[in-house]
Formats: sequence, C-alpha cells, structure tokens
Amino acid sequence: MNVEKLRTVEDWVAFYRHEFGLLVSERGGFVMLPITSRVCVVHLPTARAERVRLAMEQRGSCGPMLARQIRWSFLARPDNRPDADALQVLNRLDIGVPAIGSAVMLPTGLGRWTREGCYWVTPPSRDETLPPLSVVIATALAVGAGDGN
Repeated sequence: MNVEKLRTVEDWVAFYRHEFGLLVSERGGFVMLPITSRVCVVHLPTARAERVRLAMEQRGSCGPMLARQIRWSFLARPDNRPDADALQVLNRLDIGVPAIGSAVMLPTGLGRWTREGCYWVTPPSRDETLPPLSVVIATALAVGAGDGN
C-alpha cells in the first residue's frame, strides 16, 4: 500500500491490518488497537520511556512504540499480566498497563505530526514478535525515571 494515498480512517485501518497484521478498527473517527490476550500496551512517562527504549534496543528486544507529548506507549505480548498489588506500584510510578477491553489510538500517518498528536518512534512490522509484557515492565522498573529513581 502506498502511504501517500491513504486519506480516510478506513484506509488507515486497512493499512494497519494489511501491512502490520494489527487487528485495529475504526471507532469515533480514529484507528483503535484493542487490548486483548494477544497484544497489550505499557504507557510510560517520556524520560523513563527513552531509557527503556535504549535498554531494550541494547538487548535486541525492542518492539513498536508510540510517542505522545508526555508519555510513550510500548506494544507488547501479554505473557504475564501484573496482579493488583503490582499494578498499584506501577501506577505510583506513572506506568500504565491498560486492561483487556480497552484500546489505544494509533496515528493516521507515519510522520511526526499527525492529527492524533502521536507518532511512531518505532513502527510495527508484520514479522516482528512483540516483546513480552513482563520484559517491558521489568526494564521500566530497572532503568528508573531518569532522575535518580
């Protein structure tokens, strides 16, 4: 598919499905990726997210990630969802792990400036295996926030 010719949300839904194998849908005029038992997301504050990206790239296990103004979103494979106590710890650190049934908005463009206010730092790839959720979370906890934490 030629990205330059994509105009509508429906075009982008078809693009994400065909090019990346993501089971996205249109909802409210946006491309939405549902959180399921096969794909999940970890939201991190930008400073911590940049450190996580570097650490995961060094290990060769970095997957797709979206950037927004104050947080990044890492796509992951849900190998072991955090329990309620772990979620409380993550929430205190401003690390979000949306529940199954929620969704994340994807950009309708591959450049840095999209109408959704987000862009792909690392776009998905059809043949790419998503990193395990447990690895993204463990890396986020290990690198700290970048301010001495």
